[in-house]
Amino acid sequence: MTDGAATQVAHVLVAADKFKGSLTAVQVAERVTAGLRRVVPEVTVETLPVADGGDGTVAAAVAAGFERREVRVTGPLGEPVTAAYALRGTTAVVEMAEASGLQLLPPGVFAPLTSTTYGSGELLRAALDAGATTLVFGVGGSATTDGGSGMLAALGARFLDAAGEPVGPGGAPLADLATADLSGLDPRFASVDLILASDVDNPLTGPKGAPAVYGPQKGATPDDVRTLDAALAHFATVLEKAIGPKAAEAAVAPGAGGAGGIGYGALILGASFRPGIELMLEVLGFAPALERATLVITGEGSLDEQTLHGKAPAGVAAAARAAGKEVVAVCGRLALPPEALGTAGIRRAYPLTALEPDTAKCIANAGPLLEDVASDIARDFLA
Repeated sequence: MTDGAATQVAHVLVAADKFKGSLTAVQVAERVTAGLRRVVPEVTVETLPVADGGDGTVAAAVAAGFERREVRVTGPLGEPVTAAYALRGTTAVVEMAEASGLQLLPPGVFAPLTSTTYGSGELLRAALDAGATTLVFGVGGSATTDGGSGMLAALGARFLDAAGEPVGPGGAPLADLATADLSGLDPRFASVDLILASDVDNPLTGPKGAPAVYGPQKGATPDDVRTLDAALAHFATVLEKAIGPKAAEAAVAPGAGGAGGIGYGALILGASFRPGIELMLEVLGFAPALERATLVITGEGSLDEQTLHGKAPAGVAAAARAAGKEVVAVCGRLALPPEALGTAGIRRAYPLTALEPDTAKCIANAGPLLEDVASDIARDFLA
């Protein structure tokens, strides 16, 4: 007897995130489909690449039918880069990593103290210029820890030192901030629906804040972390003088620490915070696709403890379980015991490392290996 009741399985929904460093979410869906059809050629497969608000979010929206729009903006080091957002009707999906992401830095180069989110503000403005009235702002994968100050500056805010000069780019120069003037912020934000989509709920500063938790991923030394934490705390204090208690409340609100504190800047703009995968599933049209499915395949590069805290596979599995659908997962590596998978709503996980234990080879050959594990799923659940 196989794991699934074959007579009940007629329509497979592949809703997986990227395998970071090896396969995009679209490629994951393509490889899984190929592997399933190798065993059951006639199987109906529907693909819906997903993302949790971090890097890959625009690509997932485009795969779901949004139009890809490109614009030249300021990169994290101040150089021009080409960034994309996604548009459908009056809804735009804007991904901060497109303009201010770690992937835009040269190999081995980090600038934790001075990298800027200015380009993310330019990207939001471009979406407004295109007629968007709902902005889904996905944050994650950032090179920056500037509290969203660069983004706000691009949208019309002015941050000045004691001499009346603009402070430099990045988080560290905020230590010299004397006055903040937000009166010039783009007035359109008063009437648009800005939604902060993030898979983290950290505050801006402190032991669980953006510098302490995520700064080291961006090259920050322990001294850098202390510098950035103090600078961002000062930034919030100056903003409180400028706009009142809202600034202090936003600093401790869930999501403020997302993507180096750009979540804080978004909250200052009036954003509402929602878990990224929950929001993206709505935007991508997951519910009707789920209704059609009899088996759901989700996954990401590493299924681990982080997966259970707001990552895409956990969101997909929770929604599928609520709808009474069976879920299996594919992954590069599996670091969760069966009971944790079960609690998350995942019947079984298929890691690539079960076929190729060498991690380097596993990453290099992720595509063919994923087809092989998808064939195993087909044998277990469809054949």
